[in-house]
Amino acid sequence: MVSRRSFIKAGAAFGIGSMLSAPTLAQQLKVKMSSGKVMQTRGPIDEDALLPTNDVSGSKHYRPKSRMGLGGLAAGNGFNTISPDEEILQMLHAAWDSGIRHFDTSPFYGLSLSERRFGDLLRNKNREDYVLSSKVGRLLTPSAEPLENSWHWADHSPFHYKYDYSASGTRRSIEDTLQRIGVASLDIVYIHDLSPQNSDMGEDWLKYFDQAAKGAIPELTKMRDEGIIKGWGFGINTPDAINKAIDMSDPDICLLALQYSILDHKQALDKTFPMLDKHGISAVIGAPLNGGFLAGRDRFNYSPKIPLPMQQKYVAMSEIAAKHGIDMKTAALQFAEAPSTVSAIIPGARTAQQIEANVASMKVKIPDAFWSDLKSNDLIAQNAPIPT
Repeated sequence: MVSRRSFIKAGAAFGIGSMLSAPTLAQQLKVKMSSGKVMQTRGPIDEDALLPTNDVSGSKHYRPKSRMGLGGLAAGNGFNTISPDEEILQMLHAAWDSGIRHFDTSPFYGLSLSERRFGDLLRNKNREDYVLSSKVGRLLTPSAEPLENSWHWADHSPFHYKYDYSASGTRRSIEDTLQRIGVASLDIVYIHDLSPQNSDMGEDWLKYFDQAAKGAIPELTKMRDEGIIKGWGFGINTPDAINKAIDMSDPDICLLALQYSILDHKQALDKTFPMLDKHGISAVIGAPLNGGFLAGRDRFNYSPKIPLPMQQKYVAMSEIAAKHGIDMKTAALQFAEAPSTVSAIIPGARTAQQIEANVASMKVKIPDAFWSDLKSNDLIAQNAPIPT
């Protein structure tokens, strides 16, 4: 248990703010996070360091070369309305100028908004110079009425969606994506949100999985074999679909969102990663900052409800990070990128300043003693890979 004194000390060190009015620890250790500021990157930064890459020679399955990517949720007005488009375009140009060459988006993000905004940058670049992934599983249809229960999309594009994991729906979704982005090809296609965690589906996810097993999976395998795409897999928030599909199909790469972070990684380390390793499949880590929480935002895994154990662990880690002169965002990004199973991390960003801070974090030399302190205090798993 973190002491109240340690909690206040860590909060002060990281600008978290004062505790809520609760006078005792039992009345909730609630971290008051920043609603918009960029967490300052702390620690010695090697300005000449390059972003990490993969050795892609001899891989059974496709791996992207770039290990540091950009997720497209924020570009779809996830959580916030970003208007005009110039702010996102400035962010995208900052990503490119900083060396990021791995871009992930989806038709679902802002109901086409993210894909169109990514296209404002990428359609003007040499297609061979970057990795591009998007997703299938939802087909968009135009509508003059805003979509009810539109998840987190603020001022989304005028579309509704329906689930379609059929072969024809998969091919149509890819064709629609290429037109929205304005490019001729995708490198990776993920089958999106086949998960019991998906509130739209619940137990019906098994029905949609069966449709994908007969449609999307063989269609993407065919497209890969024809050279239309380089790899395919699942883009999901739980590993259930991978568990079902891995012995009946041959995915190349899976996007694991909310499943591997410095705060929460045991299941991935003990079960998901070994399963992927056995089949030569790599993982792309989505939401390595737990939806912004590890960068000081007032949400956890896309929700305003922040679990008390996560608050406590965050504060304890923050105190150790402060002792070693680094920040939690830096530690979290490097931690998520460290495992050999991982081929890339794709933190999101809304502003150019966030991009610059994330890239700087990948160039910080973190003292080995920091990781030792986390393990000795049981704050990360003993078998967790750490940056070298």
